[in-house]
Amino acid sequence: MQITAANETKKGEFELDKNADILFGVAITSDNEELLFYRGSQKMQVNDKELFPEDFESKLLMTGLCVSPNNRMIKVGMVKSGNGMVEVWFKDTNHPKTKFSPYRVTFYFFSKVKCDH
Repeated sequence: MQITAANETKKGEFELDKNADILFGVAITSDNEELLFYRGSQKMQVNDKELFPEDFESKLLMTGLCVSPNNRMIKVGMVKSGNGMVEVWFKDTNHPKTKFSPYRVTFYFFSKVKCDH
């Protein structure tokens, strides 16, 4: 998602892999992590089931370089996704420690694909 204006709210809809059976993790990154940390919040849901409520702070979903790559996601349990749709409402909010400039926010959704073996 490209955030192009201060105090902007954007909605994104993402289809999960049609073979994905379970959603088990979420990660969030940005090309300007300081803005994401101080200014960002979101709501996320999969198939109308809420994962994170409105105004959930982005800083609670971020990881740093000191975190092992195998641990850089927030585990959300084993959410049945079955050919699902993820909806994200991302909100930028003014913060006294940062000045707005356009930035990109990327969401990653980790799922388990059915195996027929």
